[in-house]
Amino acid sequence: MVTTEIRRDPITGKRMPIKGHLVELRDRIARSVIAMVITTAISFIFTKTLIEILKRPASSVDFQAITPTENIAVYFKVALAGGFIIAMPFLVYQVIAFIAPGLTSKEKKTIFQLLPFVTILFATGVFFAYFVALPPAMGFLGNFMSDLAENVWRLSEYISVVTRMILYVGLVFETPLIIMILARMGLVTPQWLANKRKLWFVLAFVLSALITPTMDPINQSIIAIPLIILLELSILLSKFVYKKRAVKQSEETAENI
Repeated sequence: MVTTEIRRDPITGKRMPIKGHLVELRDRIARSVIAMVITTAISFIFTKTLIEILKRPASSVDFQAITPTENIAVYFKVALAGGFIIAMPFLVYQVIAFIAPGLTSKEKKTIFQLLPFVTILFATGVFFAYFVALPPAMGFLGNFMSDLAENVWRLSEYISVVTRMILYVGLVFETPLIIMILARMGLVTPQWLANKRKLWFVLAFVLSALITPTMDPINQSIIAIPLIILLELSILLSKFVYKKRAVKQSEETAENI
């Protein structure tokens, strides 16, 4: 059975009232918004280059802008996506720090130490989506019935599909680290994760169907199989940190006796 601790005020140590929860949520959202504004402003400098990079998986397709504001909308969308990627470690920390009640100073220090791995895992997911998942998906769509009609895509729709796929896959690749942190805090157990394995298998293919722009099983499997592997990795990591946590608790209990 998974147990959760009561969220307490970090200064007084007393149980935090509902108003305290709302104030903390407000503060964390405000920090996240400020971070996104700063990182999006930085992303604006490289946005045109990013758009050119995003177009490469569909190099055989011609693009067009139909409405007067389409190009500027694409520019802002890509800049926002770039800002989200840059701010990812900070945003993940804000989420974990809020949903994990009763964080000790050591646990907060652990989260800070793991932030570089948040960036590494997210970047791995982004590169996987761009170099592994996108080329076959865009190749399939670009060549499908191309002998009957020339493929000319709206740039805004293409960018929406590509950025959504890249961001979603990047977020999914954070699964092992997030579960490891939750296991270390005692919010999930390895046994609970293992019992949900069949459900995760089904969910992996459901998520892949939502993420990938195509409906063929091959492209969906390219996303679903890594999701299944990530769950198995999450179970292994949770066994390691949960065992260490149990040993540590027993040692602290023995010292207090």
